[in-house]
Amino acid sequence: MLFVALTVPSEGIGRPGREVLGLARRLADGGAPGPVVAGIAGPGAAQAAAEAVGLGADRVVAVTGRGETADRTLLLRDLLAAWERAGGNAGWVLVPGDDAGRELAPRLAFRLNAGVVTDAVQVAWEGGRLETRRPVYGGKAVAALALQGQVGVIQVKDRAFDAAEPDPARTGQAEEIPAEGGSPRMKVVEQVREEVEGIPMEEAPVVVAGGRGMGGPEPFQTELNELARILGGAVGASLAAVDAGWVPPSYQVGQTGKSVAPNLYVAVGISGASQHVAGIAGAKHVVAINKDAEAPIFRVAELGLVGDWKEVLPAFIQAVRELRG
Repeated sequence: MLFVALTVPSEGIGRPGREVLGLARRLADGGAPGPVVAGIAGPGAAQAAAEAVGLGADRVVAVTGRGETADRTLLLRDLLAAWERAGGNAGWVLVPGDDAGRELAPRLAFRLNAGVVTDAVQVAWEGGRLETRRPVYGGKAVAALALQGQVGVIQVKDRAFDAAEPDPARTGQAEEIPAEGGSPRMKVVEQVREEVEGIPMEEAPVVVAGGRGMGGPEPFQTELNELARILGGAVGASLAAVDAGWVPPSYQVGQTGKSVAPNLYVAVGISGASQHVAGIAGAKHVVAINKDAEAPIFRVAELGLVGDWKEVLPAFIQAVRELRG
């Protein structure tokens, strides 16, 4: 059994959930023991059942009755109930790479007495087992891992896999079970949702990011924002720029920030620490502008421009304007 563990808000199954459902479907179609079962918890569980079938699930167990205030300790209980209902004595649990998935994957592994692989960037059925690969040493190397035993948990890296596309013609079995009671063990003190203008960075085809080399907050609102606007993209930043208070934490790209996979990633004044590079592993093309010719970012850049961004970037923007007409 390929068990996809999802926590779904009232808005429905998001991109991380669609990614792991698509992976599970491809694995099952490629010979991995099925069926694909989606265990769904959260306030949007009931509405997401039919959606999950259309995205590749053969069977859905939706644990219903939780409100928006349910904490993840209760959602963990619900996912375990869905696993048991699905006949969970053997199989692989696939977990999305979103914030909830990163927290719940090790908890599920502990409760199921199973091994766990986190941040998997490749998962394949080979030789009668699921073989995975994940980045290690800040993205400098890749480890190949295969889980032993009857049960294993795999949490995929965000944006490492293609998301499933809805298929209205797909059919499957869906059932609902009520959530059991229980008192929350955690209390949400405050939720802050930042309003994003334009394209969210995770969805942008182009990301223009700045680092400590920008020298202050102004270039993020001027030059970087202008280049991103011309290219139809979004602005990002390194941890150093965020720690300096130049941009909000939501701009951060890297191991402790957001993982992005744009067609083009432009790094300006970013040295290229391994933690930052780990967050752009999915980028198809990387362009780097830095005055330090030895900056590590040039090792991953397809095109590198050595020079002061104050001189290079205006000319670069002008060239892009002319090419775009």
